[in-house]
Amino acid sequence: MSRIALVDDDALFLESLGQNLRDSGYDVAAFDSGLAAEAFLRATPGVRLILLDWKMPELNGIELLQRLRTAGVATPVIFLTALGDQIYEETALKSGAVDFVEKSRSFTILKNRIELILAGAKGGSQDQAAVEAVVLGPLRLDHETSRAFWREQQVELSLTEFRMVALMAMRAGREVRYRELYDLVHGPEFVAGAGEQGYRANVRTFIKRIRQKFHDLDPGFDAIENYAGFGYRWRDDRPA
Repeated sequence: MSRIALVDDDALFLESLGQNLRDSGYDVAAFDSGLAAEAFLRATPGVRLILLDWKMPELNGIELLQRLRTAGVATPVIFLTALGDQIYEETALKSGAVDFVEKSRSFTILKNRIELILAGAKGGSQDQAAVEAVVLGPLRLDHETSRAFWREQQVELSLTEFRMVALMAMRAGREVRYRELYDLVHGPEFVAGAGEQGYRANVRTFIKRIRQKFHDLDPGFDAIENYAGFGYRWRDDRPA
């Protein structure tokens, strides 16, 4: 039974979501303040995932996430919030969260996201197992720790960004559809509010951020290519 920490100062939401998670087979540790959650998470090993509210008194979600990362707590974090503006999502991802889900979304969507992230952490699928051994030219992927290296320098990728790079690298020289990359972010059953163009724009934002992180280490980086109207591919420079 996977243990999930749920942190939210809304008592009704905390009780309702906590019960839904327990009914789905998760062991839930619920907290109504960031300070209480911080003390627990610093002292308790074995928590697989943190569901975190953004706006809380005394210690908000971003501050809690930063404190946990400083303390060496690397547990994946999903932000649950009513703040739907893109700036909040970008801030959450840049701060080290792996996902951002609006509270208005159904529990089914959240559950799919949780399963996707926990499956990635386990490395249970055939594709994920294959990633463990990926060395592609200057690129090296350590799937066990979800870290990427370019010319032996670590690329500071979020978990979602790492999974996108891993998927493209596994198919080096072949195109990966926008939808496949988007599903790594939001789960297979998520429907983008703006339709197909909406999820393509979302993927482009991720790829732009990924490219920049590689470019910061190597100004000549150009391994990620766009296949117009279809998706992206990681260029395969290996001899035929």
